[in-house]
Amino acid sequence: MLSILIPVYQYDVQALVRDLVRQADHLSVDWEIICLDDASDPFWRDRNRSVSELPGVKYREAEKNLGRSRVRNRLVQLASHPYLLFMDCDSGVVRSEFLEAYVGVLAPNRVLCGGRVYRDTRPEEPAYALHWLYGREREEQPAEKRELQPHHAFMTNNFVAPREVLLRFPFEEALTQYGHEDTLFGQQLADADIPVKHLDNPLEHLGLERSDVFLAKAKQAIENLAFLRKRKVNIDTRLTSTYDDLHRRGFAGLIRWGLCLLKPWFRRNLLSDHPDLRIFDLYRLEQFLQAMRKLP
Repeated sequence: MLSILIPVYQYDVQALVRDLVRQADHLSVDWEIICLDDASDPFWRDRNRSVSELPGVKYREAEKNLGRSRVRNRLVQLASHPYLLFMDCDSGVVRSEFLEAYVGVLAPNRVLCGGRVYRDTRPEEPAYALHWLYGREREEQPAEKRELQPHHAFMTNNFVAPREVLLRFPFEEALTQYGHEDTLFGQQLADADIPVKHLDNPLEHLGLERSDVFLAKAKQAIENLAFLRKRKVNIDTRLTSTYDDLHRRGFAGLIRWGLCLLKPWFRRNLLSDHPDLRIFDLYRLEQFLQAMRKLP
């Protein structure tokens, strides 16, 4: 009935998989857990191979790095059950009935999203402040709020979909770097009138990244978004809406120039102990304006 799929990269998944096995043992349906390592360093592969000894768990290793979209598509092919639960490898189970909450509402041609939470307390090390703040303020949202824009709020960190839906709408493999594969998938579901149901059934995001790494990944996501827009893909975000408005009014070039002058100050703030998310929005807008200008 349920295949639990975990793409693994540079992270220890032993605790996560053990927690899932303990819960799955109490389910009234057939289940399996498949971990696919996406060419992590030997240190991580050596640590994670032990999960294959747990009942119901399969562990596989890709010979070369597939990327975020291709590794997920490969897991869909490996799965043997009709419903697929995807989760990020740097997740933590926070509810004792996490799996049961999904199993109780499975339905064909419907996608379920459980959400994401972060720790309540700010990280002691300031270098992780930006990621934690962004997660708490932007990503950690109750189901009631996510339901207001269900497809727009879709995230790949914790969702269940029928296998047939994921075969019909594979993740876009042209997106080889981080970012917006979930935005595109949510838009494809909306275009196909496939409903997304949001639940308060979160996983905790444990893998906080240093602010410089977080900014580098944000840039990759913006480049992906610009790439999709240049390909005329139907995708709508707050960033693309702002860009369209500026472009329509003829202000895009002027705003790009002004934000470029302020970019060093933006970056200093975002790498500081007390980053401001409003500045982060302007920082990303400047990058998107630049990316749209550079692409042919």
